[in-house]
Amino acid sequence: MATKQPAMTPSDLPVETVLDKATGPRRSEVDELLELHAEVSGEEPVVWAGRIIGFGEFEYRYESGHGGRSPLLAFAPGASKHTIYLATGFAERWPELLEDLGPHTASTACLYLTRLTGVDRAVLRDLLERSLADSRGNAV
Repeated sequence: MATKQPAMTPSDLPVETVLDKATGPRRSEVDELLELHAEVSGEEPVVWAGRIIGFGEFEYRYESGHGGRSPLLAFAPGASKHTIYLATGFAERWPELLEDLGPHTASTACLYLTRLTGVDRAVLRDLLERSLADSRGNAV
């Protein structure tokens, strides 16, 4: 019997296929996010889970024993917002950055940007750099 693939795995899907889901001015924004993530990570983009553009990868394991693979840095273009995947608890750990970032919302590990208009790119880069360092430090 075949085992089920974890939802969060890299694929051979072309990156352009995911990027092209963004249209109009949002398309140039995902190109900018692609370039920024590649610069910060030093990695090539790969599609994860059919919709996420990931850069690099690491293995993680929680104290519970649960573990898996994840991109070091990642983002997903969406119809209404860009989702940037960051280190768990980033909002509580780096509130001073979020104060200066510009318009956004956040959850435990995701930063949501409706548009890049008004977003401080230096602050966004700093968030990505801190998250990348955190991911590399937590690799198994």
